[in-house]
Amino acid sequence: QALFGARDSRSISDLDLASAAKMGSSSSSAANPAFKPTARRLSLAKSVAAMDMVRWNQQYDLAHMSKMLDAACQATTVEAAVEEVTSLMALGHNIWAYAYLRALCEKDVHLYYGMLLAEPAKLLPVAYTPTVGEACQKFGLMPYYSRGCYVSLPDRGNIKEVLSEYARENLEKDADGRYKCQCIVFSDGGRILGLGDLGAWGMGIPVGKLDLYTVCGGFDPTKTIPVIIDVGCSDASGNTAKLTIRDHPLYHGLKQDRVKHTSEAGTQVNTCYYGPDSFIGEFMGAAQELFGSGCLLQFEDFNSNDAMPLLAEYRNKFLTYNDDIQGTAAVAVAGVLGAIKIMHPSERDLVAVLRKMRVLFHGAGSANLGGASLILSEGGVPKDQVFITNSRGVIWKSADGKEGTGKNNEQRALAQVGQPSYPQDLLSIVRNVRPDILIGAVGVVPKCFTKEVVEEMLKVQDAKPESARTRPVIFALSNPKTQAELAAGDCYAWSDGRAIFGSGTRFGREVVHGKPREPGQVNNFFIFPGMSFGAMMCEARTIPERFFMVAAEAVANCLDAHDIEVESVMPHPGRIREVALAVATAVVLEAQSAGLAKVHIADGESAVQKALESRMWSPQPKHRRQQKRVSRCHSDFSSGQR
Repeated sequence: QALFGARDSRSISDLDLASAAKMGSSSSSAANPAFKPTARRLSLAKSVAAMDMVRWNQQYDLAHMSKMLDAACQATTVEAAVEEVTSLMALGHNIWAYAYLRALCEKDVHLYYGMLLAEPAKLLPVAYTPTVGEACQKFGLMPYYSRGCYVSLPDRGNIKEVLSEYARENLEKDADGRYKCQCIVFSDGGRILGLGDLGAWGMGIPVGKLDLYTVCGGFDPTKTIPVIIDVGCSDASGNTAKLTIRDHPLYHGLKQDRVKHTSEAGTQVNTCYYGPDSFIGEFMGAAQELFGSGCLLQFEDFNSNDAMPLLAEYRNKFLTYNDDIQGTAAVAVAGVLGAIKIMHPSERDLVAVLRKMRVLFHGAGSANLGGASLILSEGGVPKDQVFITNSRGVIWKSADGKEGTGKNNEQRALAQVGQPSYPQDLLSIVRNVRPDILIGAVGVVPKCFTKEVVEEMLKVQDAKPESARTRPVIFALSNPKTQAELAAGDCYAWSDGRAIFGSGTRFGREVVHGKPREPGQVNNFFIFPGMSFGAMMCEARTIPERFFMVAAEAVANCLDAHDIEVESVMPHPGRIREVALAVATAVVLEAQSAGLAKVHIADGESAVQKALESRMWSPQPKHRRQQKRVSRCHSDFSSGQR
């Protein structure tokens, strides 16, 4: 609660609305998007709709902030915009830079994306992770802008009209009179990164995600919709920082708790998502009816108790996937394959090497469960070489399945058979499981990869015959950086430079034994933009797990000589469009080969890649910085298990 500081306790009716309105209508703020009237009501957040957007932003704190941000956005060229945001970043805290980005996007969409494309490595961490985590915690303290559709529980039975209202104001129609929408990213705010339930303030996630769809994947931002499914929000106990979100005066979502029940698997789930009148089912059906079956619907940041069963229910009914489960799983596998490529630069079949390795996933959230499932089902790694932990240690089950430590069906499906006989602390688990690869995605136990754990990873290799030894691979994937299981510098120091490290949030350059190391950011922005663009362009009937494995291989095969030299398990973020194009190409080729593509793009890798590149949207700012042409990643789409 201290995060927000003291607040003016007066209500809107107590404020000097005359002066606030004057502020919103003055000549200096005439183009201020925070004070742009809208006819929308259904698709606004409910508290905003009750007041209207302009009056909401005329509340005391928001009015002054809106004026400051509008004054900060004076750039008319890409170079000037980069200079403006860089000056804010110089403060060493990027929340103001994030607020600037949102204001600029609302004022000039082409200038905004031109700026991001000019400096992706610098600015994407501001537009999305890691900055977006704090931005969501403070989302209501910033001006409310028109981008974003809120689908709220009171509108059950009327969701099609909610989406239609948003589309009427924000989307164009095609020749057949259908609104043109390429993609919807939707979240219920139930598990924002590792920060817990932020409810409607989680809108920063679908907004930021779609920024990456555009910058990395070439989606047209005027044909995308960020959506919050607003069914309530937990109190302060439901988020990791124990912040007052739902009961904050500027919380704009439904000020009610979530209604939950215990599922057949014994987990707490949102009641309205299930049954014949499922709120999620109505939303997805309405979106498909309005925008067509080729509109991609991407689940984002649902609590894992809901994420898994919802994906299972809808993955074969709509063009949909869950990036937290499947995208994060794929990028973790891509990072592992990248580590193998660092060790074996000339190896063509990276997956074949992976099949010989033992993998320990520490943490049983959707990301690790998805990663384990992917290497088992599509990578062909034997099940007795893959281990997953939850709060009770290594997940196991009895031979008859009647006993065990799995907390839900997804954990039980990946459990080892037989109860472990060794202690269940992490150090003992590493000592007994003997993993070559340790992947952490716990989310709530930062720095749990201690010096002793790292040293034990070295002992695992030292105990092998020399010909069988490999370098330990250690990934700390929890976001933001404060939640990471291990810092890059500590990993290199404690392993004497032997370990290959990757992380969910980017760590800075290190020098190890006089040589530079640039830790790879194992972030799913290397997967989902290209995955989604390829699937959308070929109008894939479904998105099977095989797509994610070919995407992971495509990313690993994009590592260049510099990446290998500095031991980055992922390509440099500055090459993100190049990587996305390679992923999209791999997905289209796989979809066409599997008979899942409704639209045939072209024959052969080169022709598909050229066709996809020509269809990628690019901004057209009035004064633009010269962009480098997208280069080509070498890829071997025939590698790995088919």
